[in-house]
Amino acid sequence: MRIAVNTRLLLKGKLEGIGWFTHQTLERMVKKHPEHEFIFFFDRPYDHSFIFAPNVTAVVAPPQARHPFLFYLWFEWSVPYLLKKYKADVFLSPDGFSSLSTNVPTCLVIHDLAFEHYPEHFKYRDRLYWRYYSPRFAQKAKRIVTVSSYSKQDIAHRYDVSENKIDVVYNGAHAEYRPLSFDEKESVKTKYAEGCEYFVFAGALHPRKNIVNLLKAFIAFKKKQRSNMKLVIVGRLAWKYEEVMEMRDTMPFKDEVKWVGYMNVEELSRVMGAAYALVYASLFEGFGIPILEALQCNVPAIVSNTSSMPEVAGNAALLVDPTDHKDIAEKMQQLYKDETLRAKLIAAAPEQVRKFNWDRSAEDLWSALMKCVSGS
Repeated sequence: MRIAVNTRLLLKGKLEGIGWFTHQTLERMVKKHPEHEFIFFFDRPYDHSFIFAPNVTAVVAPPQARHPFLFYLWFEWSVPYLLKKYKADVFLSPDGFSSLSTNVPTCLVIHDLAFEHYPEHFKYRDRLYWRYYSPRFAQKAKRIVTVSSYSKQDIAHRYDVSENKIDVVYNGAHAEYRPLSFDEKESVKTKYAEGCEYFVFAGALHPRKNIVNLLKAFIAFKKKQRSNMKLVIVGRLAWKYEEVMEMRDTMPFKDEVKWVGYMNVEELSRVMGAAYALVYASLFEGFGIPILEALQCNVPAIVSNTSSMPEVAGNAALLVDPTDHKDIAEKMQQLYKDETLRAKLIAAAPEQVRKFNWDRSAEDLWSALMKCVSGS
């Protein structure tokens, strides 16, 4: 069988949520199924580390699909041409984009519908494209995969798709995320937080991540506690981050906030593992991988009570209203003052983590792909 895959988000040194899902599941699938041929479609020169096994053929096809007009050209012209040229039996697209111009059965992974819930957080031209094409992609796909039960219900309701057509394939966390020893934690705290305990946030900086309310909550926490606690923010500047940057430069306690930018997984796992707690008050998530990464490090979490985040956090987190910075600050204070509560959350983490792992995710994605081929 020839399995064509959209791999345009496999970008060396730039893997984030969807890119990690693509990497982790594909690497396992191609190695476990050497009897099948996988054809990876890239839209630019690729790193050879992404060619996971001898049964992978890499194809580079222009144009580089990085804005709506080029999305259209790549998915409606380049992809159909390649699917026909390589006589693909099925097309797997892990990033929510697909083609309306092919009859090859498509297994489409839709991670979330954030652009439907918070359109104002996205560039005008992008949201126009997504809101026009995404329901059409969902209707045309033979099979849809998504990463949480919440997103499954959201897609089914908004796009009038039967839940029987949608499979849930959870994310996992990288094996680098693990509990750290005392000495390892002290080394990280010395490097990034002046030797102090710290709350951590990890994620690309854009409005949906709710960084402004996180900063307001940290200010309120510091005013109440007057502790040495720091806040470490890990992540690249994505889009519409001007308000965050202005606040960074003018806020009280600005020297207590450490902005460390994008990190590779090896370093981020250490920063996560040494944290006092993760604070992840995002407005909306299809899954929320940093939550799972923290729990895998035995680090408790404070997460939003919206969308998929309670599903991922389970009993190992405190839930907050992300629109209320006072609620976030109160939970930060509660966790800081109550070591018994913190220990209880940490104790709950391993059981929650066992629900998610990349091996199972790859198997579940393969199962969905086979349903797509068989039409079941």
